[in-house]
Amino acid sequence: MKRLSLLVVVVMTTFMAGTASGQQMIPPGWSQFSPPPPAPPPSPRIEAPVIPQLDAPPRQPHVRGLRRDSFSDRIARCLDEAAAAGLRPAARAAYSRACANR
Repeated sequence: MKRLSLLVVVVMTTFMAGTASGQQMIPPGWSQFSPPPPAPPPSPRIEAPVIPQLDAPPRQPHVRGLRRDSFSDRIARCLDEAAAAGLRPAARAAYSRACANR
């Protein structure tokens, strides 16, 4: 009886090991230690465009004007740029005047 149960256990273990190893599919050129492939990227989000209504008034986009620095700040910035470019003092003055009035 012991031999029969031992034989059944050995056969079942061999059968189970064979099916478990057969379930693992490794692509050609890979090893079992390769990391899994990355997840696919999310699908793009598709939105329908807004349809304008005939009786609705047109919307004007709100545009903010850029705040301009003060004249002295612009002159200082332009003088720094001219000095960094290696201009002489006379050339710096001409450059800063043209630069600040842009």
